[in-house]
Amino acid sequence: MSDTAVARFGGVTKVFGGTAVVENVSFDVRPGRIVGLLGRNGAGKTTSLRMLLGLTRPTSGRTTVFGMPYAELPHAQRRVGVSMDGIGALPGVTGRRDLSIWARMLDLPASRVDQVLEQTGLAEAADKKIKGYSTGMRQRHALAAALLADPELLVLDEPANGLDPDGIRWLRTFLRSLADEGRTILVSSHLLAEVEQTVDDVVILQRTLRYSGKLADLTADGTESLEDRFFELAGTGTAGGNGASTHA
Repeated sequence: MSDTAVARFGGVTKVFGGTAVVENVSFDVRPGRIVGLLGRNGAGKTTSLRMLLGLTRPTSGRTTVFGMPYAELPHAQRRVGVSMDGIGALPGVTGRRDLSIWARMLDLPASRVDQVLEQTGLAEAADKKIKGYSTGMRQRHALAAALLADPELLVLDEPANGLDPDGIRWLRTFLRSLADEGRTILVSSHLLAEVEQTVDDVVILQRTLRYSGKLADLTADGTESLEDRFFELAGTGTAGGNGASTHA
């Protein structure tokens, strides 16, 4: 594993009620890469992200961001942008108002709110209440909030959910532009065809780690589909399958 990892999972296990939902998972997220965390619903993706962000304590193992646990990372809220269920907008406010509150909490200039509204295509809806937003608009708003502090690392949990085809295409291009600027993006998803067009590296999780490495290596430079390789490694059911395959 690289010593320059932006995020690292080291032998992480999480047990709920006597059942391991994540078991002995180790992988690195390398700088400047878009990394797709893939798995079925219930595979442990969100639990893994929550452990990385200090929202859930691992039963064993350790996660780090920029070399230290998230809770110990100086200026963590500025360095890491997060879009995840449970880290949502304030009720009953407009999109602009919600982002303004977050900006003040992060000691950011008010101009930053307008910038992220433009970036995410929400400028025209900025003064509408979030409760009236479509699912896709809520996703864009969550991304705008994650981008407020211009973070080095973005952690996005299923950001394409609720987006229409135009929105998904926009998201793909947008994430690539952020990575091209030097940011690192860890994005969970179960939309395999879309991920195949977006990410540099792939982590396949089905409770245990099934693969961690470059997308090109997994798909033999595109001669095999990500979907086929996913089912080979994760199995065709909700349990079972082969052991982990890890590549540098």
